[in-house]
Amino acid sequence: MKKVVIDINVIVDLAFQRDGFKAAEKVIDICLGEGIKGYACSHEITTLAYLLQKKFKMKKVKYFLDEILDMFDVISSNNKILRLALDSEIDDYEDAVIEVSAKQEEIDYIITRNLKDFAAGEIEALSPEEFILLIEEN
Repeated sequence: MKKVVIDINVIVDLAFQRDGFKAAEKVIDICLGEGIKGYACSHEITTLAYLLQKKFKMKKVKYFLDEILDMFDVISSNNKILRLALDSEIDDYEDAVIEVSAKQEEIDYIITRNLKDFAAGEIEALSPEEFILLIEEN
């Protein structure tokens, strides 16, 4: 089974129905099907809550978070992961934490809108559209 981490920017596309939200929706649908397991990092969930609370009432925020937690397994960060991220080739610390966390879980792909941020990483990063094409071709 293939495993993917969904970057927060893809989840936010869906939550705020930004440009690209249809692709984000399709990625999530793929993760809910057979053969692909979706993950999110724990710090992404708390950041997502912060962003949602700026726009929506708490009831809607909790509903959306509950849905996300049902859809994805959550990768926890710990001291080791946070320290390894400090030495990552990825300059953006938050993205480095995602990549180090993904390596610990033996993740196959990181699905993100910020491909350049993960260019120096060891795990292949794909845009939602690239991921959809990859799955459809296989």
